[in-house]
Amino acid sequence: MHLHGTTRMRPWRRVATVVSAAALGVGLLTGCGSDKDEADKGGDKAPAAAAGTFPVTVEHAFGSTKIEKAPQRVVTVGYTDDQAVLALGTKPVGMTDQYPNPEGKKPDINTQWPWVKDKWGDSRPEVIMKNGDSGPNYEKIAALRPDLIIAVYSEIDKAAYDKLSEIAPTVGRTKGEKELFSAPWQDNAVHIAKALGQEKKGQELVKGIEDKLAATKKAHPEFAKDSAVALSWYKDSVAPFTSTDVRGRLLSGMGFRYTTKVDKVADGKFFTVLSPERIDLVNTDRIFVINDAADTKALKKSKLFTNLDAVKKDKVSYLLDSEGPAVGAAISQGTLLSLPYAIDELVKSVD
Repeated sequence: MHLHGTTRMRPWRRVATVVSAAALGVGLLTGCGSDKDEADKGGDKAPAAAAGTFPVTVEHAFGSTKIEKAPQRVVTVGYTDDQAVLALGTKPVGMTDQYPNPEGKKPDINTQWPWVKDKWGDSRPEVIMKNGDSGPNYEKIAALRPDLIIAVYSEIDKAAYDKLSEIAPTVGRTKGEKELFSAPWQDNAVHIAKALGQEKKGQELVKGIEDKLAATKKAHPEFAKDSAVALSWYKDSVAPFTSTDVRGRLLSGMGFRYTTKVDKVADGKFFTVLSPERIDLVNTDRIFVINDAADTKALKKSKLFTNLDAVKKDKVSYLLDSEGPAVGAAISQGTLLSLPYAIDELVKSVD
């Protein structure tokens, strides 16, 4: 994930620290286009939402939100919330760019991943926040005239939630999420589905992916023999993800014995950066590396990394993040749309 202050976008794709209420409120309500300009961009052409059952009340980390009728104009603030909404038949009019879109590149790469491209079609949502921003652009969101805001896979705090709620009914992350980004992908998917009046459909989609994971386990009993870890190269160091991160949950869901050693030093974050003397924490049977080419090249020059048993035994899967087939992005997003693709590609990477 991209972290504040880096000179180049990195493969984390989520802000690692909780942004303060003050930071979220400063400088975001000025310097934007007029309401009319933004509304024109956001599209009065927003497609009708898929049918759901309403009214519905959703309980979340910041309270409860009642949604009276099927939303027609949904804005997603969470980094991957747009994909759950798409999977349920609605195209958001505004979304967050989880991955940096190259300057001047159109259409936005976040609408062009192999697993979402067909769902977006010709729709071009307004970007209301970029990964690394201090918070969402409230003026842009208001100009889109949403009737529902979803901020589930997000680090917004109560102050930001209150600001969003002044614009439209807003659903925050699940009540059960103790550490940011630690909620199971299943919980997030069903939570969003409920907000769209489609809880049953969300459960069905989750079950389809869980069945795929179960079938993968059955077809590959050898996975259970291997301890595993997913990591990236960050700040010239090895940076592994915890077992509660979406990457860890996916690998354990496929049958690998995901290490929990990282959890103990991550201090509640979804990853940690290892000092050289703690490289032992990723000394597992199999390693999954999520990096684009330049960072993978740098990682392979690290003697600490190349001395690991898994590297010596050629039991490392090098997965391009946002480049090429973008398998790393599919894994890191961990959504109803990206997971089937990620599972298939992960199996190929170890065959």
